[in-house]
Amino acid sequence: MQEHLLSLLIGLFYLLGLLAAADAIFRARSPQSAVAWSLSLLMFPPLALPLYLFFGGRKFTAYLQSRRAGDAEIHQLVERLGKELAPHRKPAPAEMAVFERLARFPVMRYNGARLLINGEATFAAILEAIERAEDYILLQFYIVRDDQIGHEVQQALIRRARAGVRICFMYDTIGSYALPQRWLDELEAAGVHTVGFGRPTLRKLHRFQLNFRNHRKIVVIDGSQAFVGGHNIGDEYLGRHPDFSPWRDTHVALRGPAVICLQLTFLEDWFWMTQSIPRVDWQPALDPDDDQQVLTIPSGPADELDTCALMFVQLIHAARERIWIVSPYFVPDQTVISALQLAVLRGVDVRILIPLKADHRLVQLAGYSYFEETLPFGIH
Repeated sequence: MQEHLLSLLIGLFYLLGLLAAADAIFRARSPQSAVAWSLSLLMFPPLALPLYLFFGGRKFTAYLQSRRAGDAEIHQLVERLGKELAPHRKPAPAEMAVFERLARFPVMRYNGARLLINGEATFAAILEAIERAEDYILLQFYIVRDDQIGHEVQQALIRRARAGVRICFMYDTIGSYALPQRWLDELEAAGVHTVGFGRPTLRKLHRFQLNFRNHRKIVVIDGSQAFVGGHNIGDEYLGRHPDFSPWRDTHVALRGPAVICLQLTFLEDWFWMTQSIPRVDWQPALDPDDDQQVLTIPSGPADELDTCALMFVQLIHAARERIWIVSPYFVPDQTVISALQLAVLRGVDVRILIPLKADHRLVQLAGYSYFEETLPFGIH
């Protein structure tokens, strides 16, 4: 009986592996992923099936349907936003037209943009802006921790909420898995509306997928000031973690019409999770003293095209003098590698800066595997 049961169990695994392999062919991110998943599922189904359940697939059906077909209110906002921003558009040169089409937003002028080159500068600016908020605050972070900077942000939000400022706070449920519920409860008790992005529900997610995450870090203050970049809410981003110090990341402080574009990006995610849109200001606040041109390019799994990858490839192909890349995770696909090789052959100065000490060792090792495809071609 035990032998028959074992044979039946093995046969069931291989049958499920066959079905999952067929699913992977249609849902994988790329042909390479389709081949890798399908071979793994057919050859080692007991090991590959659990991994595919959590990490496999790309087409998050419920999310795609909601974002593309059911967001009538969001589509109305996009039309309204286009009319509001029309007077402040900057006629884009021909080489920028493709980026506008990818972004769904135009190149905007009358913006102020300031680099915040580390965690100290970033959170000093964000906390100051929160304290000055008068009407509403929109916040979205991938990682939120209950540590020193997490406490400072939480208390700043509580103070403004008690002062009558409306606050919408979104965090990623996987990136912020260690965040205690009491941290959120204290915000809710003060009147802050909190939402966990990607929380599995029968309506939104039909299976657990650990790669269904939202890595955006956005703060919008009264529709006139915004922050976007690489810093999450955690002490390690201020160099306070002994294993990851010093930490290098960058944020940008924005003023002007580009803020409205970031605001819409936040509200698209908020609407998908809550089916509601908070009252916000859509009138662009111009910064005539600092007429910088800014293009906001959001990307995600609901895009009809692979927005981010296409943007990188187009930028590389358009470069004439230099391409300087800094990335914590350098794991490019073959299209990017080929574009970089061609750039070097054109005489472009190509440099890639990666961390000496990464926060994810496995990804760092994966990045090293690409050096042999870059270094012999003159990429530094």
